[in-house]
Amino acid sequence: MKLTFQKDDLMNGINIVLKAVHSKTTMSILECILIDASNQQIKLTANDMELGIETTVKGTIIEGGKIALDAKLLSEIVRKLSGGDSPITIQSNEKFNTVISCDNSVFNIPGRDGEEFSYLPYIEKDHYICLSQFSLREVIGQTIFSISPNDSNKMMTGELFQVSGDLLKVVSLDGHRMSIRNIRLKDNYGDLKVIVPGKTLNDISKILSGDNEKEVLVYFSRNHILFEFDDTIVVSRIIEGEYFRIEQMLSNDYETKVTVNRRDFLDCIDRASILIRENDKKPIIINIQENVMQLKLNSSFGSMNAEVLIHKTGKDLMIGFNPRFLIDALRMISDEEVDLYMMNPKSPCFIRDEDENYIYLILPVNFNAASV
Repeated sequence: MKLTFQKDDLMNGINIVLKAVHSKTTMSILECILIDASNQQIKLTANDMELGIETTVKGTIIEGGKIALDAKLLSEIVRKLSGGDSPITIQSNEKFNTVISCDNSVFNIPGRDGEEFSYLPYIEKDHYICLSQFSLREVIGQTIFSISPNDSNKMMTGELFQVSGDLLKVVSLDGHRMSIRNIRLKDNYGDLKVIVPGKTLNDISKILSGDNEKEVLVYFSRNHILFEFDDTIVVSRIIEGEYFRIEQMLSNDYETKVTVNRRDFLDCIDRASILIRENDKKPIIINIQENVMQLKLNSSFGSMNAEVLIHKTGKDLMIGFNPRFLIDALRMISDEEVDLYMMNPKSPCFIRDEDENYIYLILPVNFNAASV
């Protein structure tokens, strides 16, 4: 096999598939990237058996073939080569010894037989949806922060993708908060429901261009989900099981409704968080009165008091929250004003718009009223 590339083209392809390279495995072939130029195109593939990524790379095939190369080594070599207008050549012989060269730099590294590599699973393309790359990347960013970082409950490490007609609902929760985004699709589809690993969605959001004119096709099968866009295919196992009963957690009842300028509210909480260190669990106390919301935070580093003008409907209320949870939700909303719906100091706060394009549920935290 003998191939030539421009550095930027090759490096971009490597960076895309690197996200599916297993860093800790007893199967050394999973630490490799497959370079396959056996069928008139150059494709790079990585597969850790949970997530697989394949992308087509621009280059010249002088002699076809396939080779599996250590992903970390390949990435570091290509990154360090001078590039510019000088092509990078990758050449391997029948014993899989591989030469990577550019200008005066020549690397000799061992390769593996490409036939040993585990290709991506075949996915039937019967059930799918189509949406813009911009919409998919946006909805991931607007929900991914509220998945659980550990896998003590597997369901909480993924996001629910639920399709009904022309509506895509994406849900994430970690036991303390929940994020819901509803997107209108251009077409109507059959009912679908899968749980997608958070790692998969994080990786995809980094690859997507975010172009509103470019589309991504999402295919659903019994055990896998496939994302197809540009010159890239991402296949991931889904999380098996029944997701939480979301509707039972939602309520339209409230005793207090607050309408507040999103930016003013966010800035106040952001300033208060200066006094909190990473493992500090000090809540921000919100005292809701007739036309004003008083915010107070006490920590070992000091205290902060602030006031924000509001429009209130219903009862006065004093309630405490983890400030980071409020910041995460408010940053994902683009509306100038936001509505908060609350029942009492121990019930969830709902931040949602009238059309319920977004719903953020945040559980309050207990605080000692005497210390406020």
